[in-house]
Amino acid sequence: MTTLETEKLDTLQAVELAEGVEIRLRMAGPALRASAYFIDVIIRLAVMTVGGICMAIAGIAIGPQVTQGLMLLVWFLMDWLYPVFFEAGKRGATPGKRVMGLRVVQATGSPITLGQAVVRNFLRFVDGMPFFTSIFGLASCLATKRFQRLGDLAAGTVVIYDRIPPQPVIASPPPITAVPLPVGLTVNEMKALALFRERSGLWSDGRRAEIADQAAVLSGATGAAGVSRLMAMAHWIQEKRRER
Repeated sequence: MTTLETEKLDTLQAVELAEGVEIRLRMAGPALRASAYFIDVIIRLAVMTVGGICMAIAGIAIGPQVTQGLMLLVWFLMDWLYPVFFEAGKRGATPGKRVMGLRVVQATGSPITLGQAVVRNFLRFVDGMPFFTSIFGLASCLATKRFQRLGDLAAGTVVIYDRIPPQPVIASPPPITAVPLPVGLTVNEMKALALFRERSGLWSDGRRAEIADQAAVLSGATGAAGVSRLMAMAHWIQEKRRER
């Protein structure tokens, strides 16, 4: 199984909107988000370093106490408002996230609001605990299906891939004979079976067999035979839908 296949299977999440429309978002994992965060840290440190040099020069004229106060103000703005300013903007991403091809959106895929940007970033302090180790935030990311840290959960936001190269979808040919389901399935189970057939063209033969083996109880076979039987059942489901 390739890394690309793993990424597709593990990060693609379906989101059902109130109107009954289903959209798919590619969630970003903690490793890529951490890389974006460190890029932003470097940018902020660079800005503060340049600002410190300018303040040191200006301090000769305005005094050391005023200079110290201005530096604290700059630190506050860069540490707390820097991510809010960029994520609440049109692109929904800080420079670090843009470099890594990420974007912050609502759980429905819509752009986040200013209030959501404030909540998710001001709670970063809690995510960084204990003792600035970010254990709470990492644990939350790993424990949630959409890799949401505590700030994301409170604000109702997710971080997704913003630049996704188009992937060719190779539709598998329908089997010659549709096979009826041997047992009754729920709506979600039938949907999963139909999606297996639709996405199978993106996977290798080994990956298709690996997934089909998980439903061996339904198909009554494993390996290539199990894949063919699941395809036939999925084809039967789709044919029944067309008849309605």
